[in-house]
Parts: sequence; C-alpha cells; structure tokens
Amino acid sequence: MTFVQGRADLPVMEKLRILADAAKYDVACTSSGVSRGNSGQGIGNCMEAGICHSFAADGRCISLLKILFTNECIFDCKYCLNRRSNDVQRASFTPDEVCELTMEFYRRNYIEGLFLSSGIVRSPDYTMELLYETLLKLRRQYHFGGYIHVKAIPGADPLLIEQTGFLADRMSVNLELPTAEGLRTLAPAKSREKILTPMRQIQNGRLEFGERLLGRESGGAVGDAGGGCGLQQMKGSGTAVLAERRRRRAAFVPAGQSTQMIIGATPENDFQIISVAESLYRKFDLKRVFYSAFVRVNDDSLLPDLPGGPPLLREHRLYQADWLLRFYGFEAGELLSEERPNFNVLLDPKCDWALRHLEAFPVEVNRASYEMLLRVPGIGVKSALRIVKARRLGTVDFADLKRMGVVLKRALYFITCRGKTMYPIRIEEDFITRNILDVKERLPYGISGDVTYRQLSLFDDFQVPQPDAFRLQA
Repeated sequence: MTFVQGRADLPVMEKLRILADAAKYDVACTSSGVSRGNSGQGIGNCMEAGICHSFAADGRCISLLKILFTNECIFDCKYCLNRRSNDVQRASFTPDEVCELTMEFYRRNYIEGLFLSSGIVRSPDYTMELLYETLLKLRRQYHFGGYIHVKAIPGADPLLIEQTGFLADRMSVNLELPTAEGLRTLAPAKSREKILTPMRQIQNGRLEFGERLLGRESGGAVGDAGGGCGLQQMKGSGTAVLAERRRRRAAFVPAGQSTQMIIGATPENDFQIISVAESLYRKFDLKRVFYSAFVRVNDDSLLPDLPGGPPLLREHRLYQADWLLRFYGFEAGELLSEERPNFNVLLDPKCDWALRHLEAFPVEVNRASYEMLLRVPGIGVKSALRIVKARRLGTVDFADLKRMGVVLKRALYFITCRGKTMYPIRIEEDFITRNILDVKERLPYGISGDVTYRQLSLFDDFQVPQPDAFRLQA
C-alpha cells in the first residue's frame, strides 16, 4: 500500500517529534498484561508486568514508543488539537518507518513496546488498514515479539479490526466523552454506536479466539496473519482466513481492551462518569478505563473555560474510585448518588465512604471478613490478604498490622485489635475528619496539597475556601 497523505517527505526524526508530541494527550498506557517468550527467530519478548512506566514532564509515557501514525484527520472534534480545522504541522509515518523506529529503539533498550494510535485519514477503513499493515510487517517481516498496544478505529471494517487483534497485545477504543449528549455536542461526526461496536467485537473475539482455541502458549509465532494486507483480499478468502486464525498460535488481544474518557470538557458529574465506567467493566469486560483531565488546546465557544487549569485533582479522585470498583468490591452507587453526585476533593473516596458509614465501624481485624477489611481506609488488597492468612496462626495486633503494610495513620480510627483501639479515640465524623486531614495525602505530581477543608455540595475546583467549615455534607 502506498501512503502519501500528509508530510511524508519530512525527515523521520522530525516526524517523530511531531507525532510523539501529538500522542501525549492519550493516557492509555499500562502494563502489558500478557507473558510471551521469545521464539528464537526474532527480537523481543513480553512479560505480564514488563512495562515499568516513567513519565516525561509533559505527561508522556517513555517506556513505550508512543506515537500517532498520522495527525491528519477528517474529523473536526472541538477538543482535539489535531482536528481538521486547526492549522498545525501535519506529518505521517509509513509502515516501514514505524517498524524501523520500534526496532531501533528496542535494540537500544529505550522502550519495551509500541503504543500506536492515529488520526483518521481518508476513512476509518483506510486508517485501520494502515495500522494493520504496520503491525503485520512488525510481527512477520521484522520478527518483533514485544508488546504492542494499538487503537481500533470506530467505523472500520470488522475484518480489519479482527485481523489486527491477532497481531496486537492490547487494543483500545476511546469512548472520548462520558455521554452520548457530550459526544454529539463536541464530536458530531462520531457516534456512541460506532464506538461501542468495535468494543463488543473485541470482547466477543477474546471469548471466541482466546485460550480455549489457542492453547495458552507463550512462545512461538506471533501474529502470523496470513496473506496480503488488502481489505478486499481478506474478504475474498474468508474460508482461508478462518482456517488460518484457528491454526494461529497468537491469541486474540490477549492483554484485553481499554478505553479513555475526557473529564471536564462536558458538564457530567462524577456519579455519571463512574457509573459509565462501571457499566463498561460489566458489559464489555474492559481491563481498564482511563480518565484524562480536559486540556483546553482550542479556542471554541463550546469548550469550558479553565481558569485553574486542567481538573487534575478530579481526575485523581476518579482513578481512586475506579480502583475501588475493580479491586475492592465497591459499586458506583455506594460511592456517589444523584443527591451527592461529586467526590470530595479533600478526602479519597474510600475515606469519604467510611466517614459516611461509621455505623459499620470499628472493625475487629481478627474476625472481620476479607471483604469488610477491604473497606477499611489504610488496608489494601495485599495487607487484607496478609491479615486473613496471619490470623489463622494467631492473634493479630497493631504492631503486626504495621509490618503487614497497613497505613495505621488512617486505619486506626476504623479498627480494633482484640477489642481495643490503638489510642483512645471517638468514633465521630468531626473528630476523625480533622485528624485525617492533619495528615497530608500524597497527591500526584502537579496537584497542590495546600487545600483547606471546606464544606462541599458540588465538585468545584475553584470554590472559595471556607476554613471554618469542619463538617462533611452527607
């Protein structure tokens, strides 16, 4: 396939500068989630926890080669820097250029894998075909066995997405905005149906062509995708394609799929956002939902003003709540409600839930169930498992809890050991809140910790502090 769209005549390093910078707003980089040994015929392998992240000052993940194939785009989404109407420098890679960059960066130990996304050039089918051709060359011609995360293009032919899924370790389809109304307002050329269709296809494909058919093998050929690259050629040999993919030893999207939502570009509250994420986990078997604080890169009347910058603290609270949904047994309706639709900016969601349910505390660590231990602030998944194992052999006390990794400066208000608290305390919301707030929470880089406690009825990063208000609104 010949690709001449965009500035294909630019030097490769100039393209890399443009297209790596254009990819920095996509935060869906994660650990590989799949193990695959080297076949002995190529280069690279993939370990389940093999992607150790480092982030550049502008937020880019530098353990993966994270690039766009092209920043050309036929869409004019209001929030996107690469939208059609923007006057930005355009560039496009060729499949061979992406392959050579990946191989050379990997050989120098700069990266552990490839994250490849793209603007939509000409049509979704054309773009998806380019991504498929790139991955096919990387796997077959360059014999690359490392980790690959690629975007599935909404609206592309299902056969292209399926064939690409046998070459990639992880695929993602960006939901973009939490609700269909927000999508119609800021990205009218996109639709929720077109976004959810490839999500469902990837989910079904993982079930159909997963470990049951492909045999839990970790080595061997990776992504032997048969025949040529053309979509018409694929469609013309349906029987051969089916036989080939059943014979193939590479699993279909073995590391699962993920998605991303932009937070703050549209007026949805936290309850709506976390409910959407919960629905995606349940209905589409997603591995991860990513949240990206809205950055106003375009001057458009439909976009909100951000006098305080991107809502990073809100993004942080959503990630904390997302963790509770995935690993701690919480449901969205327990964390928030229509009457209380936004997270407290001063307390993490788990602490906030515990303070609103003091009737369930204190918990006796020597008798409480594993599920209840997970709901205690300061006790995580690993420490809860250690408690359950340790108490089979004897009684657990506070010194033991500290050695197990329990954060006692939070947990001590919610637990007892052998019927006693660590110190004389009052199980009262005001007392516990004041003491917890005295211990500064570790916030992500770029988020100020100088936040005063105030009463909150609605999430608002820019509300004037009220330092005399010391009671949480229920």
